[in-house]
Amino acid sequence: MQSGTIKPTREWGCVDVPALPLQLLAQRYPEWVDRPMAVVAEDRPQGLILWVNERAYRARVLPGLRYAAGLSICRELCAGEVPQEEVDAGVERLIELLRTFSPGVEPSADEPGVFWIDASGLLGLESSLENWAERIRETLREHHFVAHVAVGFSRFGVYTLARCARGSVVFETPEHENRAMLGVRLDRLHLDAKLRQNLTKLGVHTVGDFLELPVDGLARRFGPDALHLHRIATGSLATPLDPVPCDKPIDAWIELEYPETDALRLTFIIKRVLPALLHRAASYGHGLSALHIDLLLDNTRHDEVAVRTAEPTLDAAQILDLVRLKLDTLELSAGAVEIRLNVDSTPTSKEQLGLFSEKPQRDLAAANRAFARLRAEFGRLSVVWPRLHRAHLPEATFNWEPLHSARIPAPRKARQRPLMRRIFDRPVPLPHRGNHEPDGWLVRGPEQGPMRKIFGPYTVSGGWWVREVHRDYHFVETQKGDVMWVFYDRHRRRWFLQGQVE
Repeated sequence: MQSGTIKPTREWGCVDVPALPLQLLAQRYPEWVDRPMAVVAEDRPQGLILWVNERAYRARVLPGLRYAAGLSICRELCAGEVPQEEVDAGVERLIELLRTFSPGVEPSADEPGVFWIDASGLLGLESSLENWAERIRETLREHHFVAHVAVGFSRFGVYTLARCARGSVVFETPEHENRAMLGVRLDRLHLDAKLRQNLTKLGVHTVGDFLELPVDGLARRFGPDALHLHRIATGSLATPLDPVPCDKPIDAWIELEYPETDALRLTFIIKRVLPALLHRAASYGHGLSALHIDLLLDNTRHDEVAVRTAEPTLDAAQILDLVRLKLDTLELSAGAVEIRLNVDSTPTSKEQLGLFSEKPQRDLAAANRAFARLRAEFGRLSVVWPRLHRAHLPEATFNWEPLHSARIPAPRKARQRPLMRRIFDRPVPLPHRGNHEPDGWLVRGPEQGPMRKIFGPYTVSGGWWVREVHRDYHFVETQKGDVMWVFYDRHRRRWFLQGQVE
C-alpha cells in the first residue's frame, strides 16, 4: 500500500494515574494530603519507601530509602502500606470508570495506573477527542483520582506522552506525536534502574537519544530489556490492544404486585427495564444477542424462555417485538409473580453504538402528543413552564407561561449535589411563634415536630414605589429534619412560609 493513500487515524488513548498506590493511600487518609507522604513496603522502621508525594520529594525523601531514614530527613513524614489486593481493587475500579468512555480498556501488567484505551471511531460519537479526554480526567477527578490522558497514533507514543503530560493532549498528526515523543526524558518511563543509570552515563537522557543508538549489539551491551524497548519505540514490535473482557452479568429482577398472565402486559413490564440493560451492554461496546426470561409463577414453578436476535443489536423495539411473540406462545399454569432477565451480549459494530448513543432516551414526539391531549381537555394554560426574570420579591421572580413543545433538558454538571429551594406561588401564613424560644414553635404542625434551629435574619426591604415591604427571612430546621424557608412580615406582624429546601 502506498504511503499517503489512507489518512492515519488516532486509535490509541493512554490514561496515566501516576503513583496509583500513593493516590489510594491518600484516599484512605485524606488528612495526609497536605503533608509529606510515602507508601512503604512494610510499616516498620526498615520498611522500604516505594512511592512519595511532591512534598516528601521536596524534603529529599526519595524512593529506595528506609522508612527510618525518611523520618530522620523529614519528621512530618506520614507513611503506610498499600497491599497488592488494594491496588488490584483500585485498578478494577478504574477499568469500570474508563469503560464508560470506551469498551476497549487494557491495563498495564507492569505499571498499575497505566491504561490503554481504544479511541478509534469516537469522532462520530464525541464532539471532539479533546472533550473526550477532558471528560475522562473530570470523571476520575470526581472519584478522587488524578490522571493524565494522551490520544494519538501509536501505543508507545501515547504512553510516553501520558507519562509526562500535565492534563490531556491530543495529537493531530503522527509527525507531531513523534516529535513530542522523542523529547520525553527516559526517567519519566518505567525502566529498570540499572539500565537507566547505564544510559545516563553515556549521555542518553531522552527517547530520541536512545533511538539514535545502533541497534546492533544493543542487547549484548545493555541487556534484552533495552532491545525490547527499542523495538517497541520504533514500532517494529507492534502489539494490538488487548482489552479486559467484561465478566459482569447484565441482568435485572422485577417483582410484580399481583400474579400476571397476560403476555402483552408482561411485555410492557419488561419494556420498563430493557433500556437500562441495553445501556449497560452498550457501555461495554456490546449488543444484545439473547435475552433470557425466567418467570416465577404463583404456584412456585419456573417458566424459562429465551429470545435470540439475528445479530447483536441495541434496538429495543426489535427486541420487544421478539419478546411479545415468544410470550404469546406460552401457556402459563399460574400468574407470574417475579421476572428475572439475563442478557447475552457480544461485541457489536460502531455503527450500532453510534445509532444507540444518538437516539434520545425521551420520545419528544410522544410528549408533545400528550401535551396536546391535555390542552384539548383542560385548556391552553394546563401545560406551562416557569420563565425566570429579575424581581424584588422571591414569589415574583418567575412567571408561568404556556409550554408549546417539549425540549430535551441540558443540566449543567455539578461537583456536589445542589440543594433545591421550592417557592410557593403565594406565601402561606404560619401559626404564631411563642415567646419561649427555641422550644415549642410548630412551624407546620406536629408532624414535622418543633423547631430545632433557626438561621437568619436575611432582610429584604423596599417596594416603597408601589407598596413598602420589610421581611426578615430565616431558614428553620425542624426536629424531623425538614428545612423551611420562612419570613416575618413586619408590616403585617406575622410569620409566613415562603418555601422549602430539599
